[in-house]
Amino acid sequence: MRKFLGAGVVGFGLLMAVPAAAQTPQGETEALRAEVAELKARLAALEARLNAAEPDGADGAVPVAAPPETRAVAAAPVVAAAPSPATPAVPAGTKISWKGAPQISGADGWSFKPRGRIMYDAAYVGSPDGISDPGLGFSNELRRARLGVEGTMPGGFGYKMEVDFANGEIVVTDAFMEYEAGKAVFTVGQHNGFQGLEELTSSNDTSFIERAAFTDAFDFVRRVGASVQYLDGPLIAQAGVFTANVEDLFDDANDAIGGDGRLVYAPKIGRTQLHFGGSLHYHDPGSLPQRVIYRQRPLVHTTDVRFIGTPLLLADNTFGYGLELAAVRGRFWAEAEGFWQHVNADTGFDPTFFGSSVELGMFLTNDTRPYKNGIFKGVKVSDPVSEGGIGAIQAAVRYDGLRLNDGPILGGTQDGYEASLIWTPIDYVRFMMTYGHLVYRDAIIPTASGNRDYAVDEIGARAQIVF
Repeated sequence: MRKFLGAGVVGFGLLMAVPAAAQTPQGETEALRAEVAELKARLAALEARLNAAEPDGADGAVPVAAPPETRAVAAAPVVAAAPSPATPAVPAGTKISWKGAPQISGADGWSFKPRGRIMYDAAYVGSPDGISDPGLGFSNELRRARLGVEGTMPGGFGYKMEVDFANGEIVVTDAFMEYEAGKAVFTVGQHNGFQGLEELTSSNDTSFIERAAFTDAFDFVRRVGASVQYLDGPLIAQAGVFTANVEDLFDDANDAIGGDGRLVYAPKIGRTQLHFGGSLHYHDPGSLPQRVIYRQRPLVHTTDVRFIGTPLLLADNTFGYGLELAAVRGRFWAEAEGFWQHVNADTGFDPTFFGSSVELGMFLTNDTRPYKNGIFKGVKVSDPVSEGGIGAIQAAVRYDGLRLNDGPILGGTQDGYEASLIWTPIDYVRFMMTYGHLVYRDAIIPTASGNRDYAVDEIGARAQIVF
């Protein structure tokens, strides 16, 4: 490279000197020759300095010695090129795993993972003879469209933030931070209370398109509060103090307060996982009157028609309690739950309403329904289609009852006899079908002849992806 550089410079100097010599007197010609000689001397000195700075053959070329007559000539200063910036190193211990979405974690306790779910539902709800409503028949909706993040921080801290876009507006679902200290977990922010097994099991992992009727009818929602959970082997204790849903707190006059408590004993005997649980719930609306209406859709959420529902009740406070039973053994599982909701009303009569469900299910493939920390979790497919398998297939039947009659209050009763079929091709994708035969008594929508006792059939489907 230096040889070619020298030749180029000398050649350029000669090209400039020759024309000038042809057009100038003899004295000027001699001056130009002297300048060319000086230029060659400087170039030779530069090559000598470069040869001294590099090992012989460092660039694969043979070193070129300067002519003897120019070795002593001082060379012009050489400016070294600035080194290119180094690529930042990944911190030691950093790991990227895949859990439906990338999860980045470090050895110092930091982790970060995006999360979300998309659920699209379609359903057909039959219309009893003599009832015409545009909400019956075929309907479909984007049931849930959530995006969020979750992670951990050094020192035992964690966080979760998730919003839902399904209704055409941004609704905060979860927004909380956690602190884990040994067997205890402390949570502050908007999160689920401790209503029961059916409600606390994620909608990603339920056996039917919608949870049992009482969970929605009795207004089980997330609220802002502080809670603690204690997990010690088969024993789980949970308690918290809550105010209101974050959307309701935009009203600065909202001073509602309440509390939830839940106790679970979940021993494992041989291959059988058992679950025994109970919960208590209290809610005081504070200075604002609590307007209570308990009502429910016919198993699916795509329609807004409700065949049962209480009249408007003004409540001083509400108190609820529930019982839970469940068992899992291999491919089979069973679950039962009951919940009583008591209203201290201003009407002079304090009603108590009741909801219950009993569910039996099994996998037709070699899979099981996971259970952990007092709730059911998502199935881990043993033979996914991504590996040439057929995925996981499960079937379930359920009785789903809701009683909104008590004393002078006639909100109606619903007895649902339901079945579901679920195909999970890979861990994060599910396709669901449900059928329900719903028997109503004292329905709030009468037929043309005034009949309030009738039955409705429905069929629903869901496609979902979670990450």
